[in-house]
Amino acid sequence: MEAEGGLGVGRNPKSQTQKREIWIILIFGFWILSLFGNICSIWILDFLSFYIINPQNLRKNRIMGLTLVEKILLKHSAEKKLSDFVYAAVDFCFSNDITGPIAVKEFNRIGKNRVFNTDKVSFVCDHFTPARDLKTANNVVLLREFSKRLKIKHFFDINHCGIEHAFLPEKGFIRPGDLVIGADSHTCTHGAIGAASFGVGSTDLAAAMAVGKCWFRVPKTIKFVYKGKLSKWVSAKDLILYAIGRIGVDGALYKVMEFSGEVIKRMGMDGRFTMCNMAVEAGAKTGIIEPDNKTFQYLKKTERLKNYNPKNIKKYKNDSSAVYDRVYEWDISNLEPQVSCPHLPGNTKPVSRMRKVKLDQVVIGSCTNGRISDLEEAAGILKDKKVKSNLRVIIIPATPLIYKQALDRGWIDIFVKAGCIVSPPTCGPCLGGHGGILGKGETALSTTNRNFIGRMGSPDSFVYLSSPKVAAASAVKGRIAHPGEVL
Repeated sequence: MEAEGGLGVGRNPKSQTQKREIWIILIFGFWILSLFGNICSIWILDFLSFYIINPQNLRKNRIMGLTLVEKILLKHSAEKKLSDFVYAAVDFCFSNDITGPIAVKEFNRIGKNRVFNTDKVSFVCDHFTPARDLKTANNVVLLREFSKRLKIKHFFDINHCGIEHAFLPEKGFIRPGDLVIGADSHTCTHGAIGAASFGVGSTDLAAAMAVGKCWFRVPKTIKFVYKGKLSKWVSAKDLILYAIGRIGVDGALYKVMEFSGEVIKRMGMDGRFTMCNMAVEAGAKTGIIEPDNKTFQYLKKTERLKNYNPKNIKKYKNDSSAVYDRVYEWDISNLEPQVSCPHLPGNTKPVSRMRKVKLDQVVIGSCTNGRISDLEEAAGILKDKKVKSNLRVIIIPATPLIYKQALDRGWIDIFVKAGCIVSPPTCGPCLGGHGGILGKGETALSTTNRNFIGRMGSPDSFVYLSSPKVAAASAVKGRIAHPGEVL
């Protein structure tokens, strides 16, 4: 494996082995020709070239193994072998207070008076809640009344809710091997559990609500292998920002980003959610991590899966002969904390090169980094310190449970004493919704997942992305800072 600055570079197993396979075909062909003559050798050469030079044909015909996502799609379809497209039954589908009302309107146009399964449809009101204005309040009313009329069991409003991609797994709605769709692009987050979890449009969701099925194009998988040991200040957010910076925002277009290696195996579930959450920022259809004992222990702590006990763990693994579109292997032992610069998540640089960037606002939260371990990291840095004068620092626990845990552990008190604003669970400022919108010319550092032009408010504002550790340290300094500068 070639190295750059102590970090490995990607390799394409198909392109590297293709020349060797062609030579094998030629040599084998001449040997067969000497034994059996022209007609037989031509037939065998055709067979070998069709399957070896085009390994996707091996996959489709089950001569070679399948990736985990391919297994899940095949299992949920009525087919016996994988095709380019599958019509598959979904285990769970959901939307929020932005995409849900559109899905409801399209569902009503279909003319159905019931959803396919009242226990497998959910609405999570998280983006503009607490309601920022009359329109957003009416959207929640629409979803509440629709859920009541169709007896949908899982409608969640602000009194018992949270950011959907933290709240739903926390409650145990998603299991390894599930096929999940959500009308939100960060539905890929749930791949951390070992589910095939895809973001879809509101019209696709409406159709799935009606019939319980959806069409999928089967995505290829890119494998990311993380080796080495994380340094003190590096976290999952840095790993995914680094990956997106290396391959670009279209580097995994309609692919699956599978995260693996010794670093991922040691990583807790909160970090795994962060990794899969940002797969879409590289253009991926989803992210996924093979479930293991950490996954199962996490699920057993949820409300719905307390007695969860998978009988056959192997079915949640990739086949040993699975075909990958590409494989990247990186030793991250010397990786610095990463910062994504305006105006793309892939515009990443080491934090050591960003120390001159002054800030107007810091946000710690979101479906990417609003979990309990994220707040723990932030509190550990902000304890007995004050945020920089004239700097807004907003802390957003992702769910009520996380908020209460942080409160019980004294972290909310640390945040308030440091001069932070603690928000109720909401997507809020991440999408420029409310509760922290940027004005013209303002600069923010955020633990969210996107920094497009105008993403958090004014199109003349600037958004940088980082881990909670870097964000908390920067809150103290008033500029982008390495955590080591304040501890």
